[in-house]
Amino acid sequence: MGQSFKLGEIKGIVVGANWSVLVILLLVAALLGESVLPRAAPGLPVVAYWSVAVLASLLFLASLLAHELAHALVARRYAVRVKAITLWMLGGVAELEDEPPHATADLRIAAAGPVTSLLVGGALVGLSLGTHAIGGPVLLSGALMWVGLMNGLLAVFNLLPGAPLDGGRVLRAVIWRIRGDRESAERAAATTGRVLGYALMGLGLAEMFVLRSFSGLWLIFLGWFITAAAGAEASSGAVRRAAGGLRVADIMTPDPDCGHTWRRVADFAAEVTRGPRQSVFPVVGLAGDPAGVVSLEMLARALPGKADAMLGDIMIPLPGAYLARPGDSPRDLLNRRPLAGELMAVVVDGGRTVGIVTTADVQRLVRSSRLRQAATTAASSRTHDVTE
Repeated sequence: MGQSFKLGEIKGIVVGANWSVLVILLLVAALLGESVLPRAAPGLPVVAYWSVAVLASLLFLASLLAHELAHALVARRYAVRVKAITLWMLGGVAELEDEPPHATADLRIAAAGPVTSLLVGGALVGLSLGTHAIGGPVLLSGALMWVGLMNGLLAVFNLLPGAPLDGGRVLRAVIWRIRGDRESAERAAATTGRVLGYALMGLGLAEMFVLRSFSGLWLIFLGWFITAAAGAEASSGAVRRAAGGLRVADIMTPDPDCGHTWRRVADFAAEVTRGPRQSVFPVVGLAGDPAGVVSLEMLARALPGKADAMLGDIMIPLPGAYLARPGDSPRDLLNRRPLAGELMAVVVDGGRTVGIVTTADVQRLVRSSRLRQAATTAASSRTHDVTE
């Protein structure tokens, strides 16, 4: 989930938000301003309800940030690098660049978020009760109570035992500690995450068709997200393990065909479609530096109406984060969305483009890792049979 805008930095950690966070802010403000607060303190002006509702929604967003910041700060205690914190519609995510060094670290990093949400929730509920006890504004105590209870609910939900929820990571840490095998623990957490997601989707369908309530759509969406995220987490874990000890040069496609920003679309398309070695191409500028990327699909879409256009007019600009060096670790390329559907990085050495890393290269890496693992397991099994 990429950042749409940067909010600032906390202890050197970049904090940002995806555009979808505006959706949850609007939903929370609408729920409070139109339903919760008018019931708690009837008879007040509409502007009073909405003013407090907007402030409460911002307080709720701050509590989500506290949850993710707790993960990040505990991770740093164990020398796990934290790339960024991104808030979005379903909460937030702390992007960790390294694996926890051991099961205890994994457990503490995972548990830090829910524990923080419980503490924040308890403090807000206590503050609400105190405000009410001294005769303070009912609107204020009502808003504090709602945000406090939502933090408690967030903590409980996050502790459900399935990846990618915090409870799934707690489960992974416990299994890792018992078995001494992180990979099997990761697979178990991903499996429970998928089961949890399917269960939530089933409950949502039952709510829609049995209780005839469209609120079941929310459960269906939530279940779908958890199922998809659990699968993605299992896949990314496999890629991270496969990339261990390798360099970008070990997995890249070397000496790729490149376009030039001043080249006509029709001419470049005619050249590369005769016998394409690849389906995505770096586009370089006048100085030979990578400027963008085009794919065969983009060329096909451009040909009917933009055959005489330059590649620089149709390319996707290449962000600096998508440049890599041959000696870099492939792990640095994994937590990003492919450009043009395929490109993970353009590999540059001495100012010259020497390779590209595509999704196909990453998939090949995973397949070869699985093959090596299967061969190792088979060899171990044969050795065990001989010794018996």
